[in-house]
Amino acid sequence: MATSPPFSAVNLGGKGSSLTPAAVYAVAGGLSGVRIDSSALEKLAQSKSSSPPPPLSDATQNPRFLTPEESRATLGVLLNKLLVADASSICRLNGRKVEEINVSGDEIGVFEASAAAPIAICAILDCCSSALVRVSDAVAALSCEASRADVGAFDLPVSGDGFSIKDETDVAGDMKVMLFGSKLVGQNYADSFTEIPTVHGSFREAVRTLHGRIRVDLNSSIKVRKKSTGLSSQGKEKALVASALPLAMAIRSMSEISLGRAKLIVESIRDVGIKSMVSELFRDGCLGFDRLKDQFDSVTQNAAAGLDYVSILSGVYDLLVKFRNILAWEAALALFTIEIDDSIEKIQGSSSTNAKPNGETAKGDKKSEKKKKKTLGKGTSAVMQLLRNRVMNGKEITSEHVTALVNWARDLSFCFDPKDKGLDTLIEKVKEIVESNEVRRLPKIPKGTRDFGKEQMAIRERAFSIITSVFKMHGAVGLDTPVFELRETLMGKYGEDSKLIYDLADQGGELCSLRYDLTVPFARYVAMNNISALKRYQIAKVYRRDNPSKGRYREFYQCDFDIAGQYEPMEPDFEVIKVLTELLDQLDIGTYEIKLNHRKLLDGMLEICGVPPEKFRTVCSSIDKLDKQTFEQIKKELVEEKGLAIETAEKIGTFVEKRGPPLEILSELTKEGSQFMENSGSVVALNELDILFKALEKSKCLDKVVFDLSLARGLDYYTGVIYEAVFKGATQVGSIAAGGRYDNLVGMFSGKQLPAVGVSLGIERVFTIMEQLEKDRNQVIRATETQVLVAILGKDLTLAAELVSELWNAKINAEFKLTKRVMNHITYAKQSGIPWMVLVGESELEKGIVKLKNIEANQEEEVPRKTFVEELQRRINSA
Repeated sequence: MATSPPFSAVNLGGKGSSLTPAAVYAVAGGLSGVRIDSSALEKLAQSKSSSPPPPLSDATQNPRFLTPEESRATLGVLLNKLLVADASSICRLNGRKVEEINVSGDEIGVFEASAAAPIAICAILDCCSSALVRVSDAVAALSCEASRADVGAFDLPVSGDGFSIKDETDVAGDMKVMLFGSKLVGQNYADSFTEIPTVHGSFREAVRTLHGRIRVDLNSSIKVRKKSTGLSSQGKEKALVASALPLAMAIRSMSEISLGRAKLIVESIRDVGIKSMVSELFRDGCLGFDRLKDQFDSVTQNAAAGLDYVSILSGVYDLLVKFRNILAWEAALALFTIEIDDSIEKIQGSSSTNAKPNGETAKGDKKSEKKKKKTLGKGTSAVMQLLRNRVMNGKEITSEHVTALVNWARDLSFCFDPKDKGLDTLIEKVKEIVESNEVRRLPKIPKGTRDFGKEQMAIRERAFSIITSVFKMHGAVGLDTPVFELRETLMGKYGEDSKLIYDLADQGGELCSLRYDLTVPFARYVAMNNISALKRYQIAKVYRRDNPSKGRYREFYQCDFDIAGQYEPMEPDFEVIKVLTELLDQLDIGTYEIKLNHRKLLDGMLEICGVPPEKFRTVCSSIDKLDKQTFEQIKKELVEEKGLAIETAEKIGTFVEKRGPPLEILSELTKEGSQFMENSGSVVALNELDILFKALEKSKCLDKVVFDLSLARGLDYYTGVIYEAVFKGATQVGSIAAGGRYDNLVGMFSGKQLPAVGVSLGIERVFTIMEQLEKDRNQVIRATETQVLVAILGKDLTLAAELVSELWNAKINAEFKLTKRVMNHITYAKQSGIPWMVLVGESELEKGIVKLKNIEANQEEEVPRKTFVEELQRRINSA
């Protein structure tokens, strides 16, 4: 984000240089001049205008006059745009005064095409709002101290699965750091404090959005045209207004919440007389702030009506200036209230004394002097020291100096303006505080990832065991490949999904990326090792730069089963689908269906509909979204983005709605007169599907399959049968497995074609289903497989080591625990689900026995010490 502007000349046109919002604001405020880089001047000197500049026409009236600051910023932006354009364009302005650019009818096209005025105003807006992001948090923290606010709202949970808003959790975390060590907060509950994470988080998001756009728009070039079109920059201006309106909404919310906190600070002042004076000054100082809502409404109404966009953006900036003044008043009130409160330990170096209402110094008796004073948070103490040095200049402050509030608010408003040299110091101090992590904020995990506790790991290990046993039952061998591959290995294999690949920083000449799936690395392995046939399984993590949502992660496991080699038609395809049904049946997750299609049949369908072959893959990517969007939405995408005719899109719609029992749909597609039977690719596909469906029917798993012509699978490497398993139960997770035939993928690496077919189980979604089923059944999930707890009633480690080692030597899963309290042993065993206990105390040692306790039956039995292992084995085996 933008920071305070530099106080030097702004260099334009240099190699690698770029114009920043801070530089634009410096030029606007007259703090920096503009200097054209020598390399740009040389380029201009070598360029010659093809014709003399045309004569000036009558001045064109601007619908709105720019302020001097806006004009300076606009001309700076315009000059930069001309410099980054080709040199011949700027030569057209040769011999003109720069002030004449915006009034020449022949050259007004320059102004229109550049959208220089709205971009300049947005740059000013960006610079000023970016500066207030950190400042507003710091002022809010001071207000929490002054009002003794309840800060429970800052304890926001952080989730890696996309169900927490990063800006809100960041604000809450920063507030906790600022207030760390405070003995004041925790008493006053009010919306103006509890809403800080939400409102300030929205402000951060809006500022960041505008900054991202302006950073690009400032340095994009323009094409100079002789004549005005009147519409050349409206699209750009609309886009800028669309980026600024969320900021306007956020500014309004920030202003309202800041005013609310300021009023609460006034209410917190104990002395009635001082409170009355402060309230009156605050009311007078904030005159006009109550009209902020009307001004915001005017901005939004003008935007909706499509009126002068420059005026709209200027209106947003005016809102920001009002907010800055409100924030300054809030800071002044918080500073004053803390300074006159004699119950607060003052900042080191503060020489202020606290006065009684009549002006006499409050000395207090010995008892009150001994009373321990409350302290500010470490972060707020540092911020307060900076602000008090700014407004008080080392002077003492007493309750008699209430009138100083007006000057403080005015001075702080100047301080919060990027023109002020002190703003950088304040922002850097706040940044230093929040990045110090002195509060020892709990670390968090990235979005799209998650941790797994002991219960979750127990479910995962059980699932992995089932999956591995099914794979091995079919003769598959294990394989592991690197978690990252050369980028060239992965690119060009995933179609439009290639944008989701995580690229790694160059660490030594090789461009690498995290693996997107396990199929491409498998194909690379087969090609690299010149393997002619392999049936393999792999269970490993993959990575996708996706938007996290329920059941969708950026890091997740895949369980892959693939068969590569030359086989009879549909031989491996049948086995892979059979493996998939066995996996889902043995995992016992509930009802599911396997949607199935054929890529050659899909291509034949598109050919029948009139789709050009070069658009097959991109159209398939759109069709693949039909499980998430309606066909009307897909049709709009096909027509407007993919360039298909409406008739073609509608014809596709008639085909993709076909789904049902495999043999019924197959019969419909192969009947006499079917268009598919006239397409050679479709005929091949239908013959293969006939073989496959008959084999699946004989293996009694065809009832799990649905023939669905809308299934497209967006990955580029599929060439034959494709399938996708979908869970049909209450837990909505979408696809849980997918796969297909990819005959050409290995050949992409070796040049030697090797057919292959496989399936990938989306195990993370399966885990979600299994965890929910466990909750619904109210079953206790055992995190361990411990069979026996050796409970030593004392602290005799040597005795525990002797007994538990005998159990371990007998291959019995056992733990031991040392404590005199019997109930501690029993509670631990129950919580851990351990079925048996061996209890040993002093009396048991004297008798040469141990007590065996059945936890579930709550029964105890004494057995000889020498034979307790055999007795346990017998009981465990019989159970």
